[in-house]
Amino acid sequence: MTGREAGGDAELKKELDATLHARRELGEEYESALVDSFLEKVEQRVDGAVDRRVRRQLAEQQMVVARGARSPQGAAGSWGERFGFGIVSLVLAVPLSAIGGGVAHLPGLLVAWAGIVGVNVVQAARVTPSFFGRRRGKDSDWED
Repeated sequence: MTGREAGGDAELKKELDATLHARRELGEEYESALVDSFLEKVEQRVDGAVDRRVRRQLAEQQMVVARGARSPQGAAGSWGERFGFGIVSLVLAVPLSAIGGGVAHLPGLLVAWAGIVGVNVVQAARVTPSFFGRRRGKDSDWED
């Protein structure tokens, strides 16, 4: 835990204590407003933490790209990503097939599966740049 996070926890504890004290003084009729105010402060804190993490990850990825290396995940990450995406696709295919087939019969089923296949093709092309027989490089339209 960093100093900033520990300080944030102490600040939130103070805010919670102040909110509870104000609730005791003001009564139940102000409870909703006090809780909303406290939750807004928590949300701001979480948003700030997420923003910092995203900026840090983007900076790390930019450093990797600037050095000319592969993506930070490497080959193992792309395998896990493909496997996970395939599992999620199969799990979601069941209800999508049922909905499409139940609502529009065969045409609905075909549209549902066309969408499933389309999403998987796009994912495969994104994870494996040579999927369509085209290699991503400096002359690619995919990168700046």
